[in-house]
Amino acid sequence: MARAGLLGLLLALGRVFQAWAGLSPPATLDGHGWQSPVDCARANELCAAEPGCSSSFRTLRQCLAGRDHNTLLGNKECRLALEVLQGSALHGCRCRRRMKKELSCLQIYWSLHLGLAGGAEFYEASPYEPISSPLSDAFRLASIVSAGTDSAAASRSNPCLDAAKACNLSNDCKKLRSNYISTCNKEVSATEHCNRRKCRKALRHFFDRVPSAYSYRLLFCPCKNQACAERRRQTIVPDCSYQEREKPNCLTLRSHCRAETFCRSRLADFHTNCQTFLTSCSRDNYQACLDSYTGLIGLDLTPNYVDASFSNPVISPWCSCQGSGNMEEECEKFLKDFTENACLRNAIQAFGNGTDLTFSRKAPPQPLLTLPPAIGRASALPYSVNDSSLVDNTSVSITCTSRQESGAQVNQSKEQSLCSSEKSLTTALMPEQKTLVETKGSGNQLSFTGTVSAVLFLLVKMAM
Repeated sequence: MARAGLLGLLLALGRVFQAWAGLSPPATLDGHGWQSPVDCARANELCAAEPGCSSSFRTLRQCLAGRDHNTLLGNKECRLALEVLQGSALHGCRCRRRMKKELSCLQIYWSLHLGLAGGAEFYEASPYEPISSPLSDAFRLASIVSAGTDSAAASRSNPCLDAAKACNLSNDCKKLRSNYISTCNKEVSATEHCNRRKCRKALRHFFDRVPSAYSYRLLFCPCKNQACAERRRQTIVPDCSYQEREKPNCLTLRSHCRAETFCRSRLADFHTNCQTFLTSCSRDNYQACLDSYTGLIGLDLTPNYVDASFSNPVISPWCSCQGSGNMEEECEKFLKDFTENACLRNAIQAFGNGTDLTFSRKAPPQPLLTLPPAIGRASALPYSVNDSSLVDNTSVSITCTSRQESGAQVNQSKEQSLCSSEKSLTTALMPEQKTLVETKGSGNQLSFTGTVSAVLFLLVKMAM
């Protein structure tokens, strides 16, 4: 009896050690022997192997075609199919961001969840797996940059320019950024100054492929002057990707977004991860909010900074609530999820300060700041891939020592080679450094895990 009690105590102690070490317990099997949760593409394969599940899923898809939710629930066959699928692996499935079959996975997810909820909710649950590691390389890099800059230098510097230089030091970042800038600035005709569809596609390609250590610095660079803030606003080439001649109604824009699988999924993910609890994000997971915000760029609901304010930046999709009629309250609520979102504001502020408050819970969350009247929009900055034409008296000093020592002439054309600042050269996180950081982190965890396992094994042997 005493031995059984001791074994129970050791098992409980093991679970405590697991939680302390940051380990997740092994996935459990449900009644059908399926490991849950699984991604929806895999869940669909498991469902296809079960005749009852497979036929129910086909029935549900037929029920959803051209019918509203109330009609679906009123049909006995549709209702029975829905009940069967609620007990399958499909019910709890999720998708991974940027997975190979992401679109197919998302379509499977919504096939079931639109049947369950009907798509009438103001907020929809995210179809993506939750982000489990809130401290990313982007936050580590921001911490290094923030620690090495005093307040006086920060007011004169242009962190957004430094971010562009850091991007140019990475072949992939430079190539993909050059591609979207040239695509978004390419004039189509005298009446059409750009191809918005191709521009947004190039933007999505950039933010899906480039590590957040680079893309976050471009999107969320902390600005202390208007020149920096205007450059930050220009990051996504808003004249093509963001602005239109007229602002559509926000609810109309949301409706168009929800009619498309990717946009619906990214909007649901944004609402899930950037939802404000009191004055901050859920569990202070700022990484998840910034990742969800970035996922909207290049879609119908592309958000951006509305002006060049550096003290109180306002973010919004390109829409308004004019003409909402009796839906104006709902429209304003939707719009304020962007313009007055304390979670998003604090996430951007935390990144700019180089701090991830998930690991310093004692720090109080920043309150929602009062927004000043919008200032006039500054003229667009000229865009150059190498960004050397944008160096002015507000930017950091440039190091061209090697050129001067070798006697090489500095070419002032648009094709001028990048002359990087010392700060960007020493703080930019290169792929090799990123691999090294990740390898060291995983090695420490494996070492600690092995030690815990050995201690538990010895204790069990002693109890026997």
